[in-house]
Amino acid sequence: MKTDQEYLDLDKQLLWHPYTSMSKPSPHFLVEKALGCEITLNDGRTLIDGMSSWWSVIHGYNHPTLNDAIQEQLSQFSHIMFGGFTHKPAIELAEKLVAITPSELQRVFFSDSGSVSVEVALKMAIQYWNTQNKPDKQFFVTPKSGYHGDTFAAMSVCDPENGMHNLFTGALTKQFFISPPPTGLNEPIQIEYLTEIRNTFEENHERIAGFIIEPVVQNAGGMRFYNPEYLNQIRALCDEFDILLIFDEIATGFGRTGKLFATDHTNICPDIMCVGKALTGGYMTLAATLTNDKVALGISDNSGVFMHGPTFMGNPLACAAANASLSLLSEYDIPAQISQLETWMEEALSPCEQLEQVKEIRCLGGIGVVELKNPVNLHEIQPKFVELGVWIRPFGKLIYLMPPYVISKEQINLLGKAIYHVASELPG
Repeated sequence: MKTDQEYLDLDKQLLWHPYTSMSKPSPHFLVEKALGCEITLNDGRTLIDGMSSWWSVIHGYNHPTLNDAIQEQLSQFSHIMFGGFTHKPAIELAEKLVAITPSELQRVFFSDSGSVSVEVALKMAIQYWNTQNKPDKQFFVTPKSGYHGDTFAAMSVCDPENGMHNLFTGALTKQFFISPPPTGLNEPIQIEYLTEIRNTFEENHERIAGFIIEPVVQNAGGMRFYNPEYLNQIRALCDEFDILLIFDEIATGFGRTGKLFATDHTNICPDIMCVGKALTGGYMTLAATLTNDKVALGISDNSGVFMHGPTFMGNPLACAAANASLSLLSEYDIPAQISQLETWMEEALSPCEQLEQVKEIRCLGGIGVVELKNPVNLHEIQPKFVELGVWIRPFGKLIYLMPPYVISKEQINLLGKAIYHVASELPG
């Protein structure tokens, strides 16, 4: 039997982790178990989870309801191809998603990751316009500072300059980029920004298939919060210029912004909406792309089939976990529970405002952000958080929290104290 250190040595030798180097890897910590909002390492140390495992484990780890749902489905069958077959977990999940998302979204396409759900959305838009005898509508408009995934079409609509994918610029489809939405949830609308969008549409609408955006919060592109009224205005512009509106709710969906979906901060409905991450409560990889009858029937009535079919589409185990997760979520008072979480984070992070290293503190729903004046070195800063008994993974200039919804005030306070301690030791 291998020792824990032998496992770690093999990891360093064999495994290529995300956003890291094989020759100069960041430290990785061997997990023994996880329960609730705590992660236990192989050496016995326990960490409070401030990340929800990349924003997905909203109910905490090892939840009995989710465990039971997967075990029950496992006793029947774990996977079956979705071509020619169907199954109750997928049907029930589609029914639940249609019930809780904007009313016009009546059709559901499952995939196995958020990035792929974006690929599906972009393909839907292009294929739809092809069936409407507008084959030149092949491109997309999107704001800078956006992030939509690491696969190729998704990378093409991520920030081309300051994002993670500028290395691949030459290989990506050239899309139309506009300025990021002006920040500030309650800041007045800047007409100049809407004029920029209008001008882009006027000049290029015959080539534009869709406008894709993360509603209300640009997440991995900088945790930027903006006024939802921009989305209402963008919807009107899309209608005027015959352009599909696509919302990427992968990070913002299922309560993270204080409403069930960030779309609920608006009074409009997108033509296509992507969901993932918290869909299964962080148990299984699963995503969905929802659309309206205009798109779904436009494609189906004119070209017969939509040209996409993931092998693990509609995986029964993942669908069972998602059904259980959505049932749990329906028992929450989302506005009250997430508002309380927001208040706790504001209180826990507020001491950081005194630090010269800090530019701004901002919170929205289950998102708490400490924006620094200078970027952090993840390789150096991650172990410091582990030493303090918390799991926080900063990026760029941001030290942020997206904890499980079931976290306690005491645990939030410990996360806040750890951030203050580590930030105070950074260069000013």
